[in-house]
Amino acid sequence: MAAVVNRRWATPLALAWLMGSMAMLSAGSAGAHGQEASCDGTLLQLNVSERGTTHSQRFRYSLQLQAEAESAAAALQALNQQLINVRDQLRPLSIGDLTISAPRTYAIGGSDDQPLLQRAVTRVLGEVSPSNYDALIQTAGRLPGVQLQGMTSLAAVASEQKLEADLLRRALAKGSHQADNAVEALGLRRVRLLRIDQRSGGQIRSQRYAAAAPGRFDPGEAPKPEQRLDLSLDYCLS
Repeated sequence: MAAVVNRRWATPLALAWLMGSMAMLSAGSAGAHGQEASCDGTLLQLNVSERGTTHSQRFRYSLQLQAEAESAAAALQALNQQLINVRDQLRPLSIGDLTISAPRTYAIGGSDDQPLLQRAVTRVLGEVSPSNYDALIQTAGRLPGVQLQGMTSLAAVASEQKLEADLLRRALAKGSHQADNAVEALGLRRVRLLRIDQRSGGQIRSQRYAAAAPGRFDPGEAPKPEQRLDLSLDYCLS
């Protein structure tokens, strides 16, 4: 069995496991190195997807701050006071530093029943551990001019890598099973893997959700980090 691996989207961990598992299969194959193996039978092209979740190690929160005043300068000054309050209240609960976007201002109102005002807004990003998950939500919810837009579950690097390797094994096993069924249905005997193209993988697709309500929030009930792996596989049936 010979295989060509498309490296454009494959991550180092996936490639390390994949190339190790394919080394014995590729030994003795015909053709020059780096060239896709030719098929002297029926070409079977499969698209295989696998999805899985892992444990949440920490959470990234997103806050929007806004302040309104008659002038842009006054709105920015009020926004700065809110930022000082946010830093004081949330830094002790957060992991690492806060990320604060540059503020922007724009006009609101201006109708007969609403005066023309300037609104200043900015965004604050930070991370929190599961132990401070509820405390941060409750604290942010009490701050004036602050809106908690969402919390994103994040996984540990080791958990991400393990999930990625598991998904890759499962996807390859699924593709092999489908190829075996096809060769049996066609009355053929041989299955040869020609190409593996990993189109996505290595990225944990975080789950984002709103969280701004009274009561206690349990980090164990939050959506888990999720990853999807898509493989394009070419088999030669003969």
